[in-house]
Amino acid sequence: MSAKSEHIQNLLKSLPNKPGVYQHLDKEGKIIYIGKAKNLKKRVSSYFSKTHDNARTYMLVKRIKDVRTIVTETEFDALLLENNLIKEHQPKYNVNLKDDKTYPWICIKNERFPRIFSTRNPIKDGSEYFGPYASVRVMRTVLDLIRQLYKLRTCNLQLSEENIEAGKYKVCLEYHIKNCLGPCEGLQSEEDYSKDVTSAKEIIKGNISAVLKHLKEQMAQHAESLEFEQAQAVKEKIDLLQKYQAKSTIVNPSITDVDVFSVISDAEYGYVNYLKIIEGAIVQAHTVELKKKLDEPDSALLEVSIPEIRQLFKSQSKEIYVSEEIDIDIPDVKIHVPQRGDKKHIVDMSVRNARYHRSERLKNIQIVDPDRHTKRLMQQMKTDLRMTEEPRHIECFDNSNFQGTHPVAACVVFKDGKPAKKDYRHFNIKTVVGPDDFASMEEIIHRRYSRLLNEGEDLPQLIIIDGGKGQLGAALKSLELLGLRGKIAIIGIAKRLEEIYFPGDSVPLYLDKRSETLKVIQQARNEAHRFGITFHRQKRSKSAVKSILEEIPGVGPSTVQALLKTFKSAKRVKEANKESLIAAVGKAKADKIWKHFHSDDQ
Repeated sequence: MSAKSEHIQNLLKSLPNKPGVYQHLDKEGKIIYIGKAKNLKKRVSSYFSKTHDNARTYMLVKRIKDVRTIVTETEFDALLLENNLIKEHQPKYNVNLKDDKTYPWICIKNERFPRIFSTRNPIKDGSEYFGPYASVRVMRTVLDLIRQLYKLRTCNLQLSEENIEAGKYKVCLEYHIKNCLGPCEGLQSEEDYSKDVTSAKEIIKGNISAVLKHLKEQMAQHAESLEFEQAQAVKEKIDLLQKYQAKSTIVNPSITDVDVFSVISDAEYGYVNYLKIIEGAIVQAHTVELKKKLDEPDSALLEVSIPEIRQLFKSQSKEIYVSEEIDIDIPDVKIHVPQRGDKKHIVDMSVRNARYHRSERLKNIQIVDPDRHTKRLMQQMKTDLRMTEEPRHIECFDNSNFQGTHPVAACVVFKDGKPAKKDYRHFNIKTVVGPDDFASMEEIIHRRYSRLLNEGEDLPQLIIIDGGKGQLGAALKSLELLGLRGKIAIIGIAKRLEEIYFPGDSVPLYLDKRSETLKVIQQARNEAHRFGITFHRQKRSKSAVKSILEEIPGVGPSTVQALLKTFKSAKRVKEANKESLIAAVGKAKADKIWKHFHSDDQ
């Protein structure tokens, strides 16, 4: 729609196809809507790709000037995170934009033997209300858990002392199927019922640890009194509660009031992510981009960012988790690098969000400023591969043969990190007999660069050899003969673990699997393999056709060439009528060919 700015258009192209939470911001940078998504790219894009009939939705989209995202591992994590963030920020449009309804609440009714149920219409009658819940699914999960743990009534009877003593009510089906303990007939005391309601209230508040502690004490008392059936019943409640706790929290509920910082970087920029944890839930997320000046290490980027971000968000947390060891002292604050468990899990989540932020920024740069993207990529490759100049021109080589037959090779060319297909070249191996990859590599490298030198063509800054130390050594022999060793950077890439080999270095380099440098190298290697295999298959196919025709008695190579020139394939030769064959190769040859293919028909 027309409200979609160039900034929004570019942002939509770089969103990840991952579950998470998105935040719509207005021109003042204020959050006006928070939502969850199974696929962030599809969900956020839908706001700007549709015509909205609903006036409030239309006004929301019109006010959106920026979008922020938080990536989660699962859709359920996104659902929970959305709920926490809505409670924290209370965005303007979240109240009315879901099916034109208000959010549901959990009500603990102000009455004897209180009922616990959901409602969308809170009433000021002294009842307790918890919420609102941004997700009905989360609310129902909580209510289902309470109903499994405690035998609370669902009826709306007036259970006054007078009505119960008068025997006004009779137990219903819920009592008989053991979902209720029958307070309507005085079968359960108000004191026992109130204890269950108090525990249920703690679960609703999220204070599951207190409930677990109480249940464990209760189980121990039953065990001491040799009441094993009651102890087993309480144990089942504990198991159920722990199972719910594991599913319903994004981080461990024992992790509270903590700041989490992580950092990733490339040759030019660093990206620091911040997560704020309160009561076991993420309530804030933010990522900053830092321009490197002196090739600062990741730890230095964290040391610069932490005080600024804490000041920006007015954080008073006494504990900080970080992804790197840092040398910084904040009074009365404990800083450490988690190594395992739930604390490490939340730091890893922070790292993922830093990485996604970087990925989105790079995609955006590639769209908006391709020259800057190319320059950054070339600088990154230069740094990663220990080169003295940027690899603007790359050539990659691969050999191909089938059981030693039809040996060929391929050379693909990349300019500024992208394939330059018009410069691709095929090679027929001429001097090597049998399947000798090393000798074949030596031949094609010598032929390629002796020709470029003779013709005065530009030489590449980087040569990539598909293979390990053996193929790399063979290529180096040819460069040595041509006087080019040391003048062109050359590496080998081995397929098994994607090791990068350098001349004269027996220890390979292992680049990060997400490294852009490795991705360019892999793309070049895969292109060379594809290009070489295609050429090899064409040669084998032509060879097979020739061999079929050459099997015909009295037909030699010159006749085969004439047939292929006219009919293009052996199949068409076989299907041709006798007059066509005579026109192509004469009556004598045509009779032999016709007889060879049609002898069974006579």
